[in-house]
Amino acid sequence: MAATATVAWLPAAILLFVAQVACEYGMVRVVSEMGGPKGKDYCILYNPQWAHLPHDLSKASLLQLRDWTASMLCSPSDLPAKGFSNQIPLVTRGNCTFYEKVRLAQGSGAHGLLIVSKETLVPPGGNKTQYEEIGIPVALVSHKDMVDIFKSFGRAVRAALYAPNEPLLDYNMVIIFIMAVGTVALGGYWAGSRDVRKRYMKHKRDDGPEKQEDEAVDVTPIMTCVFMVMCCSMLVLLYYFYDHLVYMIIGIFCLASSTGLYSCLSPLVQRLPFGKCRVRDNNLPYFHKRPQVRMLLLALFCVAVSVVWSIFRNEDQWAWILQDALGIAFCLYMLKTIRLPTFKACTLLLLLLFIYDVFFVFITPFLTKSGNSIMVEVATGPMDSATHEKLPMVLKVPRLNTSPLALCDRPFSLLGFGDILVPGLLVAYCHRFDIQVQSSRIYFVACTIAYGIGLLVTFMALALMQRGQPALLYLVPCTLMTSGALALWRRELGMFWTGSGFAKDLPQPSWALATAQGPQPPKESEAVLSQQPPGKAQVMPAMPAEQPPELAEPKDGAAAPGPRPCSQLTWLLHAPRTTHMPIP
Repeated sequence: MAATATVAWLPAAILLFVAQVACEYGMVRVVSEMGGPKGKDYCILYNPQWAHLPHDLSKASLLQLRDWTASMLCSPSDLPAKGFSNQIPLVTRGNCTFYEKVRLAQGSGAHGLLIVSKETLVPPGGNKTQYEEIGIPVALVSHKDMVDIFKSFGRAVRAALYAPNEPLLDYNMVIIFIMAVGTVALGGYWAGSRDVRKRYMKHKRDDGPEKQEDEAVDVTPIMTCVFMVMCCSMLVLLYYFYDHLVYMIIGIFCLASSTGLYSCLSPLVQRLPFGKCRVRDNNLPYFHKRPQVRMLLLALFCVAVSVVWSIFRNEDQWAWILQDALGIAFCLYMLKTIRLPTFKACTLLLLLLFIYDVFFVFITPFLTKSGNSIMVEVATGPMDSATHEKLPMVLKVPRLNTSPLALCDRPFSLLGFGDILVPGLLVAYCHRFDIQVQSSRIYFVACTIAYGIGLLVTFMALALMQRGQPALLYLVPCTLMTSGALALWRRELGMFWTGSGFAKDLPQPSWALATAQGPQPPKESEAVLSQQPPGKAQVMPAMPAEQPPELAEPKDGAAAPGPRPCSQLTWLLHAPRTTHMPIP
């Protein structure tokens, strides 16, 4: 049903997208007629269907900018006595259509029209007949920029309208690509290796409390459905109550990211040769476990990094580096903690989030009064927000191009954590499956490469459409289809779909049994395997996990020498003390 719904939504989304009003960003270069300060560029939003703007500033006419914002310019009585001959009037938005304003301005001799808006800038639309009638450019400029123009240059100013070409892709996309693919690859590899290692070392005694790793959480279908309801509800609540909830999200991010940073750095700190002394006995929370001094210092460091970011989070010059570092640590921690047990669970989660992403990016602009996407509006922060805060649940890198249009676009390129975590959970599952079926990590490598290709396709769509893209629209098909097709080609689709290649309790490694029983002569089957030429895979017969091969009952029904068949742990407890191996 999810796949059918997805296919049904795509044509509708494409048709609705094509039907939108065309709009482009341009620039207005303002200079003072009295000399004074150097000219300055301001962002405008225009519709090229009215009239095109030159791409080169040298080809744009520098005309007098006339402040007529006291009038709405909706009737001939709003026109000045001498008209707007060779001028670009500034008028206030409202009370009539864009067509009525620009028709009056053009009739009075204006060579362009700038409409001042206190609200979110929207493209000045019309119909085909109106577009053919009008021959002067019309654009919207924000009220804040209009105030800055007359404050900086005075009332006697000249302006030129132009639309410079912008590079298709910014160099910061390379940085985002490296961070995203690196996080997915590292998180998937770490999660898969940790999961298998914990299965093998399940019965090993560990005295150090700081060495006890958090248990992974298996995602069930019910948890997936609840998660989807929470995502939709939280996104809608943020859209309507952004200023009230944004600080709660910032607090949650600080707590979760500091925990993630501690989880990522603790394996490295534990290798240090100093700081192993422990805190004295006490009854304080957490401290009663007597943590090592070095781990306590690490916890303080992680909290300090999170606090520093929260204080200076709006410093655009360097705070984004801390946010990205904390965000990557958070993603790695989540990939290590959350586990999808089957490919069926992966498919369910990814398809549901696929529909969620497409709906809130492409469909919601036609359901909101402002015409903006709920997803993009929440991710980038509403323009009318009183707090001017941004959600920190994104990787952000400042734009590196030198185009003047960088003033119009967001100063940062963003990639949401969900676009890393959701495919990353599939990559982690592929790595665990690789280890279980001993496939030389072919699933892990293929899924990681597919994620990178999907991200490149996302960047290409972003450059061609020049609007925010739902990254999961491209990442989900790339990763799901690649991993599924690979399992089908290797004839392992059944095991891959149900996760039946995973043993709940893997047998203890052979070296443990050999150490417990002392040196044993090689068995006949082992001797045959050892004589195989190098490079050939040695396939051992599957043995039950509950009982070592040495304790199997003879087929002829004769009494077996040594201890009777029992569980491995019971046998080790009753075995003769002939070795120096510590008893588990």
